[in-house]
Amino acid sequence: MNEKHYAEVLIDGKVYTLGGIEEAQYLQRVAGYINEKTSQLKRQEGFTKQSQEYQAVMIELNIADDYFKAVDRAAFSEKRRDDMEKETYSLKHELVTTQMKLETTESQLEEALKKLERTEEELLKIKALHTANAHIGSMQNNNRKS
Repeated sequence: MNEKHYAEVLIDGKVYTLGGIEEAQYLQRVAGYINEKTSQLKRQEGFTKQSQEYQAVMIELNIADDYFKAVDRAAFSEKRRDDMEKETYSLKHELVTTQMKLETTESQLEEALKKLERTEEELLKIKALHTANAHIGSMQNNNRKS
């Protein structure tokens, strides 16, 4: 079961005790974020002259704006990741197909080389027979002359 953690945090000059399943360090980080937003808005001209309610709503709107922008960035990143995964799958598929084609081509080349080798051997035999026939013919001509 999740243990509840507590942390005293300072938000806009007031101490609050926060409790939750998150670690105290995380709760301090959240409080620090709210303080930074509050500080940013208080530096804007005229902000502190507005009512406390208006200031609170502006802080909430700014935090909501950051939240929705973060959600949009996360969605964009997830879409990019998904697109990259699809492209990776496609590239892997293309690689496997290319490897299979390469293996087929290598096999065909090996067969063609063997056929060429057999053809060269046959050609050498034919040349040898031709040379032998020419030699026999020459010997027969010499015998006829004698």
